[in-house]
Amino acid sequence: MAHVPPVANLMAFEAVARRRSFALAAAELHLTASAVSHQIARLEADLGVRLLERSAHGVRLSTAGEQYLARIGGALSAIAAATDDLKQGVGTSLYVHSSPSIASLWLMPRLKGFAQACPDISLNLSAAHTHSDFALGQADLDIRYGVPQWPNVVIEPLFEERIVPLASPAFIREHRLKQVEQLPNVPLIQSNVNVVQWSDWCAEFTGQRAPERFSLRFDRALMAVDAAIQGLGVALESATLAGRHIAEGRLRPVFGLDKAIRVKAHFAVYPARHARRPTVEAFLAWLHGEAARGA
Repeated sequence: MAHVPPVANLMAFEAVARRRSFALAAAELHLTASAVSHQIARLEADLGVRLLERSAHGVRLSTAGEQYLARIGGALSAIAAATDDLKQGVGTSLYVHSSPSIASLWLMPRLKGFAQACPDISLNLSAAHTHSDFALGQADLDIRYGVPQWPNVVIEPLFEERIVPLASPAFIREHRLKQVEQLPNVPLIQSNVNVVQWSDWCAEFTGQRAPERFSLRFDRALMAVDAAIQGLGVALESATLAGRHIAEGRLRPVFGLDKAIRVKAHFAVYPARHARRPTVEAFLAWLHGEAARGA
């Protein structure tokens, strides 16, 4: 097995990096600041790189430190959660990682159903724009968004989505939106990381170029959806992810669902070796069942 630095040194580094303070990290770890400083010095000597930059203004991560923290942070969290589970006698834990928007807009409102369907499974859910590193044991299963170009994993599409212009009913009334030709005259909301962009939609349904300037830009669908609910403009988003808001009347497809671009962009992703884990099998069965009902 490859050399692994002492866990105590890794925990000291993670705490200082997260708190940006030796004193706060020491209090959290029930150590002295001097002891924490020595642990990090030993870790830096072990790795042969500087992880932290110390100055009169405080502590900041070096470039190497930022990269190292991104890799070990999830692993330390997984170790802590597994330890807690073992102490509490939990033998059926499931670690799911998800992109933030589907976690907030689609998954969270359905988790009560999973708890009722699988009461014996202890679910640990995390959300971030970065993917899990399965080699580090950070998750049993990932729910990813994007173009499925991920090697050495099983990839299962969850559902087909309809990407449509969405706005609040009040916004639609105020701007008397009825024709797609009116879109350049109203505020549009841009989601920077979406698979389908305004340029794609305009080319499909208006034959015109998309505006080069947007009133608001976001890097998360959940923020774009929230901005549309607040009446700040028209968002080009998934009717699947925004389904609850559409059903409850906070959003409407501006020109109906027939003015939609259909894509498959959300996927359940896991290593083949995880496929026979009972918790993974149960979660996948529930997940696909929810996706089918939503469709």
